[in-house]
Amino acid sequence: MPEQPTSELVLSRLVDAELVRLAYEGSASALRLIVRRHNQRLYRVARAIVRDDAEAEDVLQEAYLSAFRHLAQFRADASLATWLTRIVVNKAVDRRQRANIMLPWDTLDNIEPPDIAVVPHLAAELDPERTAARSQIRDLLERAIDNLPEPFRVVVVLRLVEQLSIKETACSLGIPEETVKTRLHRARKLMRNQLQATLASALTDTFPFQDPRCAAFTDALLARLADGNEPADPGTPASLKQ
Repeated sequence: MPEQPTSELVLSRLVDAELVRLAYEGSASALRLIVRRHNQRLYRVARAIVRDDAEAEDVLQEAYLSAFRHLAQFRADASLATWLTRIVVNKAVDRRQRANIMLPWDTLDNIEPPDIAVVPHLAAELDPERTAARSQIRDLLERAIDNLPEPFRVVVVLRLVEQLSIKETACSLGIPEETVKTRLHRARKLMRNQLQATLASALTDTFPFQDPRCAAFTDALLARLADGNEPADPGTPASLKQ
C-alpha cells in the first residue's frame, strides 16, 4: 500500500479522486477534507429541498455516512461533487416524502407556479439606506428563495448561488438540461426582476455553512464514523487512520 500523505497542506493539493482513494484506505484526514471541501454546496442543496436548517444538517450527515460506506462505488468518470450531490438530493427528497409534505418533482413541470408574494412590501424594504448591510440583503434573498416551489429552489441554489452551469446542474440533479432552463426561468419570474437585478451580487453569500459551524459538524461526523456503530460495508475501512 502506498504511503499516505499526512500534511494537511499536501492533502489540500490533491484532486478529489485521490482523496477518495486515501479515504477508502482509511485516512480520516482525507475524509475530513472531502467533507470540508464540499460542505457548502451540499448543505445548500439539502436546505433547498427540506427548507429547514436542522433538517438540512441531518440530511447532510445521512448523505455523508452513506457515501463513506460506499466509497468503492465512486467512479472518477463523474465528479465527486456530482456524486455527492445526487446522494444528498436522494436523501433530502426521501426525507420530505416520508414526512408527506411534498409533491413529486415531475408533476411540477406540468403546472403553473403559484402566484406567491415573494417578499412583502418589497419596495419599502429595497430602500437603499435600509438595505446597505449585506446581512439584510441576504435575508431578503433567502426568504425569496425559500418561497419558491421545491424543484425551483434547488435549481436556483445550484445555478445562481453555487453558480454551476446548466449542464452541471442537470447532471447533479439527474434531469434534462431543458428542465433546468425551464425551472430557472419560472423561478426568476417568481423572484421578480427587480429583486434579481438589485440583489444579484449577494446571491453567493446566502445559506452559509462555514466555520465554526462547519468545523463542529465535521468533527461530529468523523467521531460517528470512528466509533464503529455504523452498519458494516465491504467498501468501508475497518479503522480510520489519522
